[in-house]
Amino acid sequence: MELNSGSRRLMSEINVTPFVDVMLVLLIIFMVTAPMMMQGVDVNLPRTTTQPIASEEERLVISLTAKRDIYMNEYKISLESLQRKLQTIFQNRPDKAVFLRADQKLPYGFVMEVMAAIRQSGVKRMGMVTEPLQEIP
Repeated sequence: MELNSGSRRLMSEINVTPFVDVMLVLLIIFMVTAPMMMQGVDVNLPRTTTQPIASEEERLVISLTAKRDIYMNEYKISLESLQRKLQTIFQNRPDKAVFLRADQKLPYGFVMEVMAAIRQSGVKRMGMVTEPLQEIP
């Protein structure tokens, strides 16, 4: 920081190399951990020939597993608390819509029981989630 004339002056340039190094390390950490953060409920969905629905906003997804566990997005809840939680979530939302993902091995009666609880909570629209039908060679 000394010049040839002997006077002291501050350096006015910012050294960005440490900043870039830290950002690259954070980027690598994010790239490695991002696939591990993708968690969900493993549901064996029935296969159909329907087209996907375009949606602008994120919807609430209720998943039913083969063990009759109920998940609201990724959080496990009981059938008794489902209606109360849905009423709380949708009390200030004008668009009351839910997507239902049910394992294909579940009894029809259990799925209908959950659908009734969803309807009683005030949900206006309910979509059934399926996987596309793939041709078997």
